[in-house]
Amino acid sequence: MPAIPATALDDVARRFSLLGNPTRLRILGALYDGGQGTVGEIAAAAQVSVANASQHLGRLAMGGMVGRRQEGRTVVYQITEPVIEQLCALMCSTVGARR
Repeated sequence: MPAIPATALDDVARRFSLLGNPTRLRILGALYDGGQGTVGEIAAAAQVSVANASQHLGRLAMGGMVGRRQEGRTVVYQITEPVIEQLCALMCSTVGARR
């Protein structure tokens, strides 16, 4: 691994920490499948409560993985991190290969 400044490693660790939660991965999967969605739509697709989805979406937004925009009184979320699909595909393929 090339030399990476400690501050960058801290950021990398925070991002992996965000992806280390199964609920957040289900939410990202729902967003990936749907392209975008409201908290209610994402919660239903990820099979979690609206409150739980909202909490996890807030963390993903603070981590820069999802973005949100206001449409009237509704907030719509979408994935903003361009490598999420590649990273998840890589990890899922390695997990599948070990089974």
